[in-house]
Amino acid sequence: MAIATLAAVALAGCGSEELSRGYLPKGASEGAERVTSLWVGGWIAALAVGILVWGLTIWCMVAYRRKKDDVGLPPQLRYNVPIELLYTVVPVMMIGVLFYYTARDEAVLLDTSIKPDYTINVVGKQWSWDFNYVDSDVYDSGVQAQLTGKEGVEKTLPTLYLVKGKRVEFVLTARDVIHSFWVPAFQQKLDMIPGKVNKLQIVPTENGTYQGKCAELCGQYHATMLFNVKVVDQGEYDKHMADLKAKGQTGMLDNSLSRAHLEPGQESKLQWTPEGKQ
Repeated sequence: MAIATLAAVALAGCGSEELSRGYLPKGASEGAERVTSLWVGGWIAALAVGILVWGLTIWCMVAYRRKKDDVGLPPQLRYNVPIELLYTVVPVMMIGVLFYYTARDEAVLLDTSIKPDYTINVVGKQWSWDFNYVDSDVYDSGVQAQLTGKEGVEKTLPTLYLVKGKRVEFVLTARDVIHSFWVPAFQQKLDMIPGKVNKLQIVPTENGTYQGKCAELCGQYHATMLFNVKVVDQGEYDKHMADLKAKGQTGMLDNSLSRAHLEPGQESKLQWTPEGKQ
Protein backbone atom coordinates (compact mmCIF):
# COMPACT_ATOMS: atom_id res chain seq x y z
CA MET A 1 0.00 0.00 0.00
CA ALA A 2 2.85 2.38 0.84
CA ILE A 3 4.51 1.70 -2.49
CA ALA A 4 1.28 2.35 -4.38
CA THR A 5 0.82 5.62 -2.48
CA LEU A 6 4.34 6.77 -3.32
CA ALA A 7 3.79 5.89 -6.98
CA ALA A 8 0.53 7.82 -7.04
CA VAL A 9 2.18 10.89 -5.52
CA ALA A 10 5.03 10.64 -8.02
CA LEU A 11 2.65 10.66 -10.99
CA ALA A 12 -0.22 12.84 -9.83
CA GLY A 13 1.78 15.37 -7.82
CA CYS A 14 4.41 16.15 -10.42
CA GLY A 15 4.59 19.52 -12.12
CA SER A 16 4.18 18.15 -15.64
CA GLU A 17 0.59 18.11 -16.86
CA GLU A 18 1.49 15.56 -19.55
CA LEU A 19 3.01 13.20 -16.99
CA SER A 20 0.02 13.58 -14.66
CA ARG A 21 -2.27 12.19 -17.39
CA GLY A 22 0.21 9.48 -18.42
CA TYR A 23 1.21 11.30 -21.63
CA LEU A 24 -2.23 10.82 -23.13
CA PRO A 25 -3.43 13.71 -25.31
CA LYS A 26 -5.53 16.29 -23.51
CA GLY A 27 -9.09 15.00 -23.48
CA ALA A 28 -11.84 16.81 -25.40
CA SER A 29 -14.84 14.60 -24.63
CA GLU A 30 -16.92 13.59 -21.62
CA GLY A 31 -15.42 10.09 -21.55
CA ALA A 32 -11.80 11.24 -21.71
CA GLU A 33 -11.45 11.75 -17.95
CA ARG A 34 -12.62 8.18 -17.28
CA VAL A 35 -10.11 6.81 -19.80
CA THR A 36 -7.30 8.88 -18.31
CA SER A 37 -8.09 7.69 -14.78
CA LEU A 38 -8.05 4.05 -15.88
CA TRP A 39 -4.80 4.56 -17.81
CA VAL A 40 -2.97 6.34 -14.99
CA GLY A 41 -4.31 3.90 -12.39
CA GLY A 42 -3.00 0.98 -14.44
CA TRP A 43 0.45 2.55 -14.66
CA ILE A 44 0.51 3.28 -10.93
CA ALA A 45 -0.34 -0.35 -10.18
CA ALA A 46 2.31 -1.58 -12.64
CA LEU A 47 4.91 0.75 -11.14
CA ALA A 48 4.09 -0.43 -7.63
CA VAL A 49 4.46 -4.09 -8.66
CA GLY A 50 7.71 -3.28 -10.48
CA ILE A 51 9.21 -1.56 -7.45
CA LEU A 52 8.23 -4.50 -5.25
CA VAL A 53 9.72 -7.07 -7.64
CA TRP A 54 12.91 -5.09 -8.21
CA GLY A 55 13.29 -4.54 -4.47
CA LEU A 56 12.89 -8.22 -3.64
CA THR A 57 15.27 -9.19 -6.43
CA ILE A 58 18.00 -6.83 -5.24
CA TRP A 59 17.43 -7.92 -1.63
CA CYS A 60 17.88 -11.58 -2.59
CA MET A 61 21.04 -10.77 -4.54
CA VAL A 62 22.54 -9.00 -1.52
CA ALA A 63 21.25 -11.19 1.33
CA TYR A 64 22.00 -14.52 -0.33
CA ARG A 65 25.14 -13.70 -2.27
CA ARG A 66 27.86 -16.29 -2.14
CA LYS A 67 30.34 -15.76 0.70
CA LYS A 68 34.03 -16.66 0.70
CA ASP A 69 33.62 -19.46 3.22
CA ASP A 70 30.72 -21.09 1.36
CA VAL A 71 31.51 -24.63 0.28
CA GLY A 72 29.36 -26.67 -2.08
CA LEU A 73 25.74 -26.02 -2.98
CA PRO A 74 23.17 -24.43 -0.66
CA PRO A 75 20.40 -26.63 0.80
CA GLN A 76 18.01 -27.80 -1.93
CA LEU A 77 14.28 -27.41 -1.32
CA ARG A 78 11.65 -29.20 -3.40
CA TYR A 79 8.88 -26.68 -2.80
CA ASN A 80 7.53 -24.00 -0.49
CA VAL A 81 3.76 -24.13 -0.30
CA PRO A 82 3.15 -20.64 1.21
CA ILE A 83 5.32 -18.91 -1.40
CA GLU A 84 3.80 -20.90 -4.26
CA LEU A 85 0.32 -19.97 -3.07
CA LEU A 86 1.41 -16.35 -2.80
CA TYR A 87 2.73 -16.03 -6.35
CA THR A 88 -0.34 -17.84 -7.71
CA VAL A 89 -3.13 -16.10 -5.80
CA VAL A 90 -1.77 -12.55 -5.85
CA PRO A 91 -1.38 -12.29 -9.67
CA VAL A 92 -4.87 -13.73 -10.15
CA MET A 93 -6.26 -11.11 -7.78
CA MET A 94 -4.39 -8.36 -9.61
CA ILE A 95 -5.77 -9.44 -12.98
CA GLY A 96 -9.25 -9.63 -11.45
CA VAL A 97 -9.01 -6.04 -10.20
CA LEU A 98 -7.77 -4.78 -13.58
CA PHE A 99 -10.53 -6.68 -15.36
CA TYR A 100 -13.20 -5.24 -13.05
CA TYR A 101 -12.22 -1.60 -13.60
CA THR A 102 -11.72 -2.09 -17.34
CA ALA A 103 -15.11 -3.80 -17.77
CA ARG A 104 -16.80 -1.13 -15.64
CA ASP A 105 -15.44 1.75 -17.69
CA GLU A 106 -15.93 -0.03 -21.01
CA ALA A 107 -19.62 -0.56 -20.21
CA VAL A 108 -20.05 3.19 -19.68
CA LEU A 109 -17.98 4.29 -22.68
CA LEU A 110 -19.74 1.94 -25.10
CA ASP A 111 -23.26 2.57 -23.79
CA THR A 112 -25.52 3.76 -26.61
CA SER A 113 -28.83 3.57 -24.74
CA ILE A 114 -29.04 7.37 -24.32
CA LYS A 115 -30.93 9.15 -27.09
CA PRO A 116 -28.37 11.14 -29.12
CA ASP A 117 -28.87 14.74 -30.21
CA TYR A 118 -27.87 13.82 -33.77
CA THR A 119 -26.45 10.89 -35.75
CA ILE A 120 -23.57 10.60 -38.21
CA ASN A 121 -22.84 7.52 -40.30
CA VAL A 122 -19.06 7.26 -40.74
CA VAL A 123 -17.99 5.00 -43.60
CA GLY A 124 -14.41 3.72 -43.74
CA LYS A 125 -12.94 2.93 -47.13
CA GLN A 126 -9.49 2.37 -48.58
CA TRP A 127 -8.10 4.93 -47.84
CA SER A 128 -10.39 7.74 -46.74
CA TRP A 129 -13.75 8.50 -45.14
CA ASP A 130 -17.35 9.33 -46.01
CA PHE A 131 -19.62 11.17 -43.58
CA ASN A 132 -23.42 10.88 -43.79
CA TYR A 133 -25.09 13.53 -41.61
CA VAL A 134 -28.28 11.58 -41.10
CA ASP A 135 -30.48 14.23 -39.46
CA SER A 136 -29.54 16.91 -41.98
CA ASP A 137 -29.75 14.49 -44.94
CA VAL A 138 -26.42 15.65 -46.39
CA TYR A 139 -23.04 14.03 -46.85
CA ASP A 140 -19.35 14.75 -47.28
CA SER A 141 -16.87 12.47 -49.02
CA GLY A 142 -13.10 12.27 -48.76
CA VAL A 143 -10.28 11.05 -50.99
CA GLN A 144 -6.94 9.55 -50.08
CA ALA A 145 -4.51 12.07 -48.61
CA GLN A 146 -1.36 12.86 -50.56
CA LEU A 147 1.37 13.20 -47.94
CA THR A 148 3.86 15.40 -49.76
CA GLY A 149 5.66 16.64 -46.66
CA LYS A 150 4.67 20.20 -47.51
CA GLU A 151 2.35 22.52 -45.59
CA GLY A 152 -1.33 22.60 -46.42
CA VAL A 153 -2.01 18.87 -46.74
CA GLU A 154 -4.43 18.96 -43.81
CA LYS A 155 -6.68 21.33 -45.78
CA THR A 156 -7.26 18.59 -48.36
CA LEU A 157 -8.45 16.06 -45.79
CA PRO A 158 -12.15 15.31 -45.24
CA THR A 159 -13.49 17.22 -42.25
CA LEU A 160 -16.03 15.91 -39.77
CA TYR A 161 -18.13 18.61 -38.07
CA LEU A 162 -19.44 18.11 -34.52
CA VAL A 163 -21.31 20.31 -32.06
CA LYS A 164 -19.78 21.16 -28.69
CA GLY A 165 -21.78 19.80 -25.78
CA LYS A 166 -24.16 17.76 -27.95
CA ARG A 167 -24.25 13.94 -27.91
CA VAL A 168 -23.47 12.48 -31.31
CA GLU A 169 -24.00 8.85 -32.20
CA PHE A 170 -21.51 7.52 -34.73
CA VAL A 171 -22.81 4.64 -36.80
CA LEU A 172 -19.64 2.97 -38.03
CA THR A 173 -19.54 0.86 -41.19
CA ALA A 174 -16.78 -0.28 -43.53
CA ARG A 175 -16.92 -0.40 -47.29
CA ASP A 176 -14.13 -2.94 -47.87
CA VAL A 177 -11.78 -4.14 -45.09
CA ILE A 178 -11.56 -3.64 -41.33
CA HIS A 179 -10.84 -0.03 -40.33
CA SER A 180 -10.93 1.71 -36.95
CA PHE A 181 -12.43 5.13 -36.22
CA TRP A 182 -10.11 7.03 -33.89
CA VAL A 183 -9.92 10.62 -32.71
CA PRO A 184 -7.06 10.66 -30.15
CA ALA A 185 -8.40 13.77 -28.39
CA PHE A 186 -11.64 11.91 -27.61
CA GLN A 187 -9.60 9.01 -26.17
CA GLN A 188 -12.00 6.46 -27.66
CA LYS A 189 -11.96 4.39 -30.82
CA LEU A 190 -14.01 1.57 -32.29
CA ASP A 191 -13.45 -0.89 -35.13
CA MET A 192 -15.37 -0.69 -38.39
CA ILE A 193 -15.98 -4.24 -39.57
CA PRO A 194 -17.36 -5.23 -42.98
CA GLY A 195 -20.80 -6.79 -42.58
CA LYS A 196 -21.30 -5.34 -39.08
CA VAL A 197 -22.67 -2.08 -37.70
CA ASN A 198 -20.89 -0.65 -34.64
CA LYS A 199 -22.09 2.38 -32.70
CA LEU A 200 -20.27 4.87 -30.51
CA GLN A 201 -21.56 7.95 -28.69
CA ILE A 202 -19.38 10.96 -27.95
CA VAL A 203 -20.03 14.32 -26.30
CA PRO A 204 -17.31 16.80 -27.38
CA THR A 205 -16.46 19.29 -24.66
CA GLU A 206 -13.97 21.68 -26.30
CA ASN A 207 -14.19 23.72 -29.47
CA GLY A 208 -11.27 23.27 -31.82
CA THR A 209 -9.77 21.30 -34.67
CA TYR A 210 -8.55 17.78 -33.98
CA GLN A 211 -6.94 14.99 -35.93
CA GLY A 212 -8.60 11.69 -36.76
CA LYS A 213 -7.15 8.57 -38.30
CA CYS A 214 -7.60 4.88 -38.90
CA ALA A 215 -6.19 2.77 -36.06
CA GLU A 216 -6.34 -0.61 -37.84
CA LEU A 217 -3.76 -1.65 -40.43
CA CYS A 218 -5.93 -1.70 -43.55
CA GLY A 219 -3.55 -1.96 -46.47
CA GLN A 220 -0.71 -0.26 -48.28
CA TYR A 221 -1.82 3.33 -47.69
CA HIS A 222 -3.16 2.94 -44.16
CA ALA A 223 -0.97 5.84 -42.99
CA THR A 224 -2.75 8.24 -45.36
CA MET A 225 -6.23 7.45 -44.03
CA LEU A 226 -6.58 10.75 -42.16
CA PHE A 227 -9.35 13.25 -41.46
CA ASN A 228 -9.97 16.45 -39.54
CA VAL A 229 -12.55 16.98 -36.81
CA LYS A 230 -13.98 20.43 -36.13
CA VAL A 231 -15.91 20.87 -32.89
CA VAL A 232 -17.98 24.03 -33.29
CA ASP A 233 -21.03 25.80 -31.90
CA GLN A 234 -24.50 24.92 -33.18
CA GLY A 235 -24.68 27.94 -35.48
CA GLU A 236 -21.47 27.08 -37.33
CA TYR A 237 -22.55 23.45 -37.58
CA ASP A 238 -25.88 24.45 -39.12
CA LYS A 239 -24.05 26.71 -41.60
CA HIS A 240 -21.82 23.80 -42.68
CA MET A 241 -24.88 21.60 -43.20
CA ALA A 242 -26.42 24.37 -45.34
CA ASP A 243 -23.18 24.67 -47.35
CA LEU A 244 -23.19 20.93 -48.11
CA LYS A 245 -26.82 21.16 -49.19
CA ALA A 246 -26.03 24.13 -51.43
CA LYS A 247 -23.32 22.08 -53.12
CA GLY A 248 -25.89 19.45 -53.98
CA GLN A 249 -24.49 16.91 -51.51
CA THR A 250 -27.90 15.79 -50.31
CA GLY A 251 -29.10 12.32 -49.39
CA MET A 252 -26.98 9.49 -48.06
CA LEU A 253 -23.92 8.01 -49.73
CA ASP A 254 -24.10 4.26 -50.24
CA ASN A 255 -22.17 2.52 -47.47
CA SER A 256 -22.55 -1.09 -48.56
CA LEU A 257 -19.62 -3.40 -49.16
CA SER A 258 -18.10 -2.63 -52.52
CA ARG A 259 -15.55 -5.39 -53.10
CA ALA A 260 -18.02 -7.93 -54.48
CA HIS A 261 -16.37 -7.74 -57.89
CA LEU A 262 -13.33 -9.45 -56.39
CA GLU A 263 -15.43 -12.51 -55.54
CA PRO A 264 -17.84 -13.39 -58.36
CA GLY A 265 -21.31 -14.19 -57.08
CA GLN A 266 -20.80 -12.40 -53.74
CA GLU A 267 -23.19 -9.47 -53.57
CA SER A 268 -23.06 -6.76 -50.98
CA LYS A 269 -23.96 -8.10 -47.53
CA LEU A 270 -24.59 -4.86 -45.68
CA GLN A 271 -26.49 -1.69 -46.34
CA TRP A 272 -27.12 0.53 -43.33
CA THR A 273 -29.96 3.00 -43.49
CA PRO A 274 -31.00 5.69 -41.03
CA GLU A 275 -33.99 3.54 -40.09
CA GLY A 276 -31.60 0.79 -39.02
CA LYS A 277 -32.65 -1.62 -41.76
CA GLN A 278 -30.10 -3.99 -43.23
